[in-house]
Order: sequence, then structure tokens, then C-alpha cells
Amino acid sequence: MNLLRRLVRRPGRTAAEVTALLVAAVVAFPLYWMVLSAFKPAGEIESSEPRPWTAAPTLDSFRRVFGQQDFGRYFLNSVVVAVAVVIASAFIAFLAATAVTRFRFRTTLLIMFLVAQMVPVEALTIPLFFVMRDLGQLNTLWSLILPHIAFSLPFAIWMLRGFVKGVPEALEEAAYIDGASRARFLWQILFPLVLPGLVATSVFSFISAWNDFLFAKSFIISDISRSTLPMALLVFYKPDDPDWGGVMAASTVMTIPVLVFFVLVQRRLVSGLGGAVKD
Repeated sequence: MNLLRRLVRRPGRTAAEVTALLVAAVVAFPLYWMVLSAFKPAGEIESSEPRPWTAAPTLDSFRRVFGQQDFGRYFLNSVVVAVAVVIASAFIAFLAATAVTRFRFRTTLLIMFLVAQMVPVEALTIPLFFVMRDLGQLNTLWSLILPHIAFSLPFAIWMLRGFVKGVPEALEEAAYIDGASRARFLWQILFPLVLPGLVATSVFSFISAWNDFLFAKSFIISDISRSTLPMALLVFYKPDDPDWGGVMAASTVMTIPVLVFFVLVQRRLVSGLGGAVKD
């Protein structure tokens, strides 16, 4: 009887697995083509008959990328911006999520967060430009860090709210009875419990800051030493003679830190997303 049930269920499970593999292949194909183009010689990239393989892989595109004088500086600037955004947004979102969950004014604030999340980034770029100009922050990394913190907070607070809400208030009361202060409860008890949610929100903050091109193009005007990696792609893209091999090689280098970050936090990321869906 059990064997019959397995046979009946097996076709549906097989179809689901095949569908998942097809979706994964479709999603991964652009990444594969990017890496393949980075290793292709110039003749194959510009060929009128593109092939999904190469018989003569080369590192010439990567040599041109790392041969750029300012590429290392662009990479370091991207790391500084992304790390600052992740740490600051996680810290502020944790405190804000705790506040809107435990205090009575949470409804008004949650509506404000929702409205802020609905505003498109493009609509605020010009106002933010004037704000950064008045603050004297144009051509500085702060002009990239501050907007990304502001735009990542609504999503992070909404997501962390579910994790904080899942911690029973009885646990907080027991901690206070045992003599724990509010600060000790926050950082020694509540913080470890919502850490998976913090990791999940940090991934989105990191990707947004790392891949940003709009703010980098708008706020870094004259001081190219403050540019980030997405701006480095413009070095290889020329309207008359684009270096597609250099563009693909630089894009591949940009993707590696994101993959490394995912590998480091994948376990907590899965549990964090699972907790968010459950909430």
C-alpha cells in the first residue's frame, strides 16, 4: 500500500523537480553567458554566429580589467559603501522594528514605512541631488551611503517586525524580573533571536548598494576617485567601439563578492526568509 502511494505521488514530484531545474537553468543562463563572454577572445564575442562555448578561452579581458589604474579603488569604494549600508541599516532597522512592535504608535509608523516603500527611487533622485549638494556631500561616499540606508530601512523594518513580534513578551518580562536592563535584553536576548531576519535584510541591502549605478552616476560628478564598481563598466563601454569582453569580465568580478556573501550567510538567509514567510 505504501509502495502504491509512492508511485502515485512520484509523477507529481518528478514534474516539480523538472520544472525547478528548467527555471534554474533559465535564471542561470545570463550568468553563464556573462562568464563565457569574459573568457572568449574578441573575435568570438563579435562573431555574427554566437556559440554557447569557446574553444580558445583567454584571460585577456581580465587583464584589461585589472590593468585599469583605478579599478582597485573602485572596488574598495564599493566595499566601503556596501558594508556601511549593511551595518547601519541592520542596526537602525533592529531598533525601529523593536519600537514599532512593542509601543502603541506602531500603526502610524508602519503606514509611513509602507508609503516610503511605494515611492520609486527615480522620482527622488533629483531631490536627493539637491539635498546632497546643500549638505556638501556631492563627490563623497556619504552621498551613496546615506540614500541607500534610507531606501533599505522600510523593507528591513517591515521584515524584522515579524521576527520581533514572534518573541513573546513573557520572555522580556522574565528577563526584567531577573534583573536584566532594557539594553541587555535587546542585545543579549532579542538580537540573537532575530539574527536570521537581520541576515535576510542585510542581503538585500548589500545587493542594492553593491549594484547601484543610478546614485553613483548622479552624485559622483567630477571626482572619479570616489566612483564605485558599476561606474567602472563605463570605462570599457564606448559608443563607437565597446569592449564587450572588458564589460563582461568586469561584471564577472563584480558578481564574485555577491556570491561569496551568499555562501557565507546562506544558512541564516534560508531560515530568515522562512521565518518571514511564516509570519
